[in-house]
Amino acid sequence: MNLKKVLSLDTVWVDLKADTKQGIIEEMIDRLVAAGKIKDRDAALQAVLEREAKMSTGMQNGVAIPHGKTDAVKSLVGAVGLKKAGVDFDSMDGVPSTIFIMTVSPAKRSGPHMQFLAEVSRLIGQSSEREKLLACRTHNEIHALFTGK
Repeated sequence: MNLKKVLSLDTVWVDLKADTKQGIIEEMIDRLVAAGKIKDRDAALQAVLEREAKMSTGMQNGVAIPHGKTDAVKSLVGAVGLKKAGVDFDSMDGVPSTIFIMTVSPAKRSGPHMQFLAEVSRLIGQSSEREKLLACRTHNEIHALFTGK
């Protein structure tokens, strides 16, 4: 998967403000709506929250990957956000999440969704890459780290 096609400067953020799981999800959805990537905020938010209710997407090592499937998007939408202070995301290891990677994809297409998650997981699977990401101070730096630009 080519992350350059999914992530843009208006879908990566170093400055998430929310301090709860629900707040982070809503803020990321709202920012994707503002960027013109999601047309139906409520449907996208509901899809991500329903997925989160089944099982937390708080992974390990400070990473959370909230995601959902809905017809509120025509193609896969992805975003990356940082909250360096950390947020309790019911992670598998109990560590607060600082790196948030969101994807919303069409309900009937699983291929791009899985490819995006696999590519992102590969990139942040190593502690050195997570440290580089958390050291980013600008949206441009995050974008460059994921896309090589």
